[in-house]
Amino acid sequence: MTFPQAKDTGLLGRLKSLLGIQLVGVIDDVQPNPELSWVSGHYKEFWKNYSDCVVVAVGGGSVLDSAKMFLPGVDSGDFHEIHAALAKSEVPSVRKALPMIAVPTTSGTGSEVTPWATLWDRTSPKHQKYSLHLNQTWPEAALVDPELTLSLPHVVTRDSNLDALSHALEAIWNVNANPVSDALAVQAAQTVVQHLPALLQNPQSQNLRTLASKASLLAGLAFSNTKTALAHNISYEMTLKHGLAHGLACSFTLPRVWRLAENKRVDRDHVLKQIFGPEVHDPATVLDEFLKKVGVSTHFSDYGVSDDEAKALILNSMQGPRGQNFIGAH
Repeated sequence: MTFPQAKDTGLLGRLKSLLGIQLVGVIDDVQPNPELSWVSGHYKEFWKNYSDCVVVAVGGGSVLDSAKMFLPGVDSGDFHEIHAALAKSEVPSVRKALPMIAVPTTSGTGSEVTPWATLWDRTSPKHQKYSLHLNQTWPEAALVDPELTLSLPHVVTRDSNLDALSHALEAIWNVNANPVSDALAVQAAQTVVQHLPALLQNPQSQNLRTLASKASLLAGLAFSNTKTALAHNISYEMTLKHGLAHGLACSFTLPRVWRLAENKRVDRDHVLKQIFGPEVHDPATVLDEFLKKVGVSTHFSDYGVSDDEAKALILNSMQGPRGQNFIGAH
């Protein structure tokens, strides 16, 4: 399973050559942000043709998330059974599940080392975001090759790296944080803030691409321990209602959320200080300047949201399942 442009870039041809007669079929019409109608429309045919296969997902977060939607097989053979369970915050009954090998072509989502898959419903009267999370949606293996990110456009490079930064910070100001997630998250965040500007100036640098892939992987492992928190909960509304790409939607609020997290817990303040160093006394402002340097505004108004709407959105997001993971929500 891969993205439409994989054919034009030659990636699909390479995959076919590598897999040879082991390849049973290809799904290459995955679109950004997996849509309920697309998954539902493909699910029955997928299980009819590929019920005894390994799913090799090659692409960005949308491809990896889409692939995860097909892994669990249910008795009805209809994805609506899974959707109905998600709508009621229940776990679908899985009859059989397929293994997945995740091969990311971006450096940001961390989906290759987490069980979560985001599903969007924009066709219903009330737009909705769902998160599928089952024991069966953990990838069997992750193959991370930085060379696959060399052809990424500037904006995708930036936004995917900022997604990784968000994962790292969200794992730190998190009620589920632990020494393992802290170590992974700090290294990931330090790598992004130190090297992303240079990567945007030198996108063909193998070394910088490798650092970005490592940061994404480490951040994914960090939040696989903790889940995400407030910034991600805010991002879902910004994507649904304002059309922001995920990496941008979950990162432009990071300085604001950092300020909300300050002085809530001494141990969290200690870990956060490691990112920019103890000599920096206002890290949230330094983060704000970093985002502006890579072309990201941190003001809600620049995305069509008034101050009053922003305050209401933040308060509402704190009550959401991810918002409750934020140390400032308690």
